[in-house]
This record gives sequence, structure tokens and C-alpha cells, in this order.
Amino acid sequence: MMGHCIKTKAVTLLLTGMFAWANGYAADESATPVAASSSTPSAPAASGPISPESLQVTEPYIELHTGPGRGFPVTQVVLRHEWIEIELRHTDWYRVRTAKGQVGWVVRQQLASTLTAAGVRKSFRDIVLDDFLNRSLQMGAAWGRFKSEPALKAWAGYRMSETLSLEFTLGQVQGKFAGSDYWHVDLMAEPWSDQRWSPFASIGVGRFKNEPNTSLVGATTSNAKLTHAAVGLNYHVSDRFLLRADYGLHTVYLSDSVTTEYRASSIGVAFFF
Repeated sequence: MMGHCIKTKAVTLLLTGMFAWANGYAADESATPVAASSSTPSAPAASGPISPESLQVTEPYIELHTGPGRGFPVTQVVLRHEWIEIELRHTDWYRVRTAKGQVGWVVRQQLASTLTAAGVRKSFRDIVLDDFLNRSLQMGAAWGRFKSEPALKAWAGYRMSETLSLEFTLGQVQGKFAGSDYWHVDLMAEPWSDQRWSPFASIGVGRFKNEPNTSLVGATTSNAKLTHAAVGLNYHVSDRFLLRADYGLHTVYLSDSVTTEYRASSIGVAFFF
């Protein structure tokens, strides 16, 4: 039982750490401004260059941050009717240069009403949709039922093409008379991955370990091969977050002639980048 408690804590720490990392990565959108430190934070590498273009500020003012996120301090403001040039982009943030040579990062919402030299409003592409269509890595966690028992799982995936992904899943089942751990690697097909509602199917292989309570007479630990098949649905909530629901079948090969099937369902949230 002590070993199983250690594994439970390990999975819990994995899930907690993963979402803490995801929230930090998503600080572009939701982090609260913090006080400036003695040294200026280094900005992450930009997504790519943008041709210099002069824009006139139409808001009362826009704020220039030291980096691409609200967590970076504001060093200066640019007032209405002043001109700026866009140099680089990182997710929803743009690095701009003022007519006085000052450089800072501005969130896209503050640039939405700026005017070009021709006097027309600047058109920005939908960055959120663009990032969604070009996602490559994904991490997520879910809660569900594994043969009527409560279960937790976490996964990480790599998108190899528009419709095919490779995923690694680590799960734990908290049974009344036994605890189980499992992992599997799946090939996932998502034929409509460019849609907000996107069904998928997956198949893979892994391992399943069951540890009965020590109070049970004659109980033995099993560690066997596992095959997995599932169907599910992804929903793009907003920004870089997805909701996922799935239903799967785990087949455990206890011996050459004995197999056991476990049906499982879960719902969770994922973060892509």
C-alpha cells in the first residue's frame, strides 16, 4: 500500500506541475502585471519577422511592455496620433518601435484600431485560429471512470501531420480493493482536426499493473501487456485550450490464453502549443 501511495502522489504532482507550466505559458493572456525587477526579463524568441509598417495610434494610449505578456512590466506609453512600426510577433503580442526609437511589446487588442498611412484601419489576422491550425504539441489531463472505479490520467501528444498524432498516456485507477497503473502509446487519427468540434479515434499498446490490497488473502500483483482502442471528441474552447471527452477499451493479456477487458470513459482539458 505504501508503494501505491507513492505512485498516487507522483501522478498528482505530475498533473499539478503540468497545469502550472501550462498556466505560465498562457501568461500572455491572463497573467497579472508584476513589479519590474532590477534586470529586464529576456523576451522569448518571436514567431517571425513582419515587414516594417507605420501605424498611427487611435486609442488614448497604448502600453509598451518589456516582453510579450502582461506579466512583463510597462516601461512607457504611446499616445494618440503618434506613429509606431511593427517589427516582430510572438503569439498575440507585437514588438513595435516608436518614432523616438523606443521599443516595446503591445498586445494585439490595443492595435486593432490603429490606422495605416492611407488612413484605413489595420487588419490583423486571427492569431488564435492560426495557432490552433498550426498546433504541434499537446499536453492534457482528465478524470473519469475505469470499469466503474475513479481514475486519473495525463497525456502528451505530438502532431505528425494534419490528421495523425502520436500520444503517450499515463493513468492511475483508485479501486476499492486494488490500485492499478497503466501507460500506453497510441496512434490517433483526427480527420477534421481543423474544426472546432473534432472527433478522433486511436489505437495503441502499453502495460497494465494491478496491485491488490495487502489485506486480501492470496492476492498477487499482475503486470501485463495492454492494447488500447478509443474514440472521442475534441472541442477548441479558446486561445490554446481544448476540452476532450473519450471512451476506450483496454484489453489486458494476463497470459497466452487469459485476457481481461476494461472499459473506460473520461473528460479533461488540454493545452496546445
